[in-house]
Amino acid sequence: MTAHPHRLSPLLAPRSIALVGGSPRHGSVGELMVRTLLKGGYGGDVTIVNPKYNSVSGLTSVASLSDLPVPPDLAVLSVSSERMESVMREAISAGARSAVIFDFCQLEGETEPKLVDRLKAIAAEAAFPVCGGNGMGFFNFDTKTFVSFQEPSFTEPGHIAAICHSGSVFAMLADSSGRYGFNLLTAQGQEISGTAADYMDFALEQPTTRVIALFLEAVRDPKRFVAALEKARACGIPVVVTKVGRTEASARLAVTHSGALAGNDTAFEALCERYGVLRTDDLDSLMAACQILSLDKKIGTGKLAALLDSGGLRELMIDLAEETGVEFAELTPPTVESLRKRLYFGLEAVNPLDAAGLYNEDLGEVIGSCLDILSDDANVGIVAHEYFSTDSTEGVAGIAEAASRMGAGSRKPYVLTYSLGSANNLAFATRMRQAGVPVINGIGPLLAGLKCAFRYRDHADRKAGSLPELDAARLTEWRKVIAGSDGLGEAQALQLLSDCGIDVARSIICDGVGEAVRAASELNYPVAVKTAAPGIVHKSDVGGVHLNIISEEQVRRACDAMLHLGAAVCVAEMVPKGVELAFGALNDPQFGPVVMVGAGGTLVEIMEDRAFALAPVSPAEAKDMIGKLRIAKVLAGARGAAAVDVDMLSEIFSRFSVACHLLRHVLSEMDVNPIIATPGRIVAVDAVLAARRP
Repeated sequence: MTAHPHRLSPLLAPRSIALVGGSPRHGSVGELMVRTLLKGGYGGDVTIVNPKYNSVSGLTSVASLSDLPVPPDLAVLSVSSERMESVMREAISAGARSAVIFDFCQLEGETEPKLVDRLKAIAAEAAFPVCGGNGMGFFNFDTKTFVSFQEPSFTEPGHIAAICHSGSVFAMLADSSGRYGFNLLTAQGQEISGTAADYMDFALEQPTTRVIALFLEAVRDPKRFVAALEKARACGIPVVVTKVGRTEASARLAVTHSGALAGNDTAFEALCERYGVLRTDDLDSLMAACQILSLDKKIGTGKLAALLDSGGLRELMIDLAEETGVEFAELTPPTVESLRKRLYFGLEAVNPLDAAGLYNEDLGEVIGSCLDILSDDANVGIVAHEYFSTDSTEGVAGIAEAASRMGAGSRKPYVLTYSLGSANNLAFATRMRQAGVPVINGIGPLLAGLKCAFRYRDHADRKAGSLPELDAARLTEWRKVIAGSDGLGEAQALQLLSDCGIDVARSIICDGVGEAVRAASELNYPVAVKTAAPGIVHKSDVGGVHLNIISEEQVRRACDAMLHLGAAVCVAEMVPKGVELAFGALNDPQFGPVVMVGAGGTLVEIMEDRAFALAPVSPAEAKDMIGKLRIAKVLAGARGAAAVDVDMLSEIFSRFSVACHLLRHVLSEMDVNPIIATPGRIVAVDAVLAARRP
């Protein structure tokens, strides 16, 4: 027998299936799964396993899995939780190569290890892929393999591979599959054996996959997930994700500002940014993005052109586009002139275009001509067309024909939209998709999808650049120091940064007033005097920072004022005023160090002006992050002030990120705040590092 090309092929593309628990009892899961598989047109061998029957729906039934003449590629285990463990062992013993489990796999009053964990252990030992439990199964449209207890409403294949942690999301998408066009749709539930990453890997090897849609609750296998994202990027296949559980995590256990600022979604967001994964807030936006990205034509250079048949809807689209960040193309003079010749009297040749004039038999032809003109404009990357047509009310004669022609004949991607999100147009959308034209309901989802498509194009064109090289020997020494401590205080943390090629404020740790006075004289006034007592991270919050000290007497008074915090103080050079920034790092347990750059100083948590990325980042990537900050305008020299050298700042942040990456095995969190940027110098003034605990 020929080997399967992928680990999940016996599961998702089986050549033979055993339906354990298949039944003729109307409305039962056993009956529904038989009906679903047959309705989908599966062409492989199917056998029922149920001792109560000799046949079900014309299919042969045997008493047990061991009675099967040939081991099946897939065993669908439609049995109760009480029987699940023994039946799964029986399936493996009988030579089955994979399983689907619908049951939620929980037992009342069960003790550790729980049933789900026992099933995971059994599957892992046998290298046995399992879809479920507590899932809805899968639809493989390419192979007409529909393994679920929800009947397919549409069975023709498309180009979207949708992988869902929610059975309800699976059911909703399956019900509208004609609109979207899936080649694969899964609801793998508890992921007993095989995570979302495995399903992504399978989908990426299918020639029909053009885009991957993810509805995620969690990333259960970070290493494989990252590998799948790398593979998607290499294949040029976009990944769009709606991830639930995005709210801020509690910061009670955070040691540094970075820990307090980073919610439980920060690392995932940074991961998405690194690999060009497109994030959406809801299912409508998720599927709108996938509809656009699954087209055989991709957005090239240029922006959006939109054609509507309403001035009011045009104004609504303009308002929402500005809020969403989607830009309209500036039409070239030849395009404007061509539109003027074709439009009805009184209509302006502008983008977005209101092309609905006289309601007569020529309207379809006029709309079609305007679509051609917009599509040919060099400044246009994609055309969106607002069209009124539902399953109960047909639109103007000729416009649907023009739209269908655009699907095949336009050189640019082309989408239809209906401004009301709740429009009843599934049948119309299904027909249009088969003509190569997606229909997206709601201006909001349309614009969200377009934004994703433009972002994917721009991310693919972005050049990462090379990373700066740091002193490996010095970092090896620092790794040893950090590993044997709870972390680094200000002086040590600044020295670490200095060894990484980052300019730092000169400072001296002093034990008592006398040493502080001598240090201030050595550094030259003015100086800063700060507490160096261990365990105090936010010094200014406890009165542990005194600035602009200009005399011995002021040094003594500052030391006396902080004596309740401890005798140890840090005397540092007083850096001239400039733009205050902050760097931060938080070592995420799944994805590694996440680095932050943002507005700094005492307002770091209040300003909420920051950007995150997975470490390491190149200077080019760092410059892109800094450019997205609100404080970027200040760095550029607002109101006549001299500009900060952003290239130098980007290099410094890149060095910081590389250090965090190389120290990831011993680093927990790190703050560098403030970093004072002036036209001639960028200097780190204070820093603290928390060590990673075993």
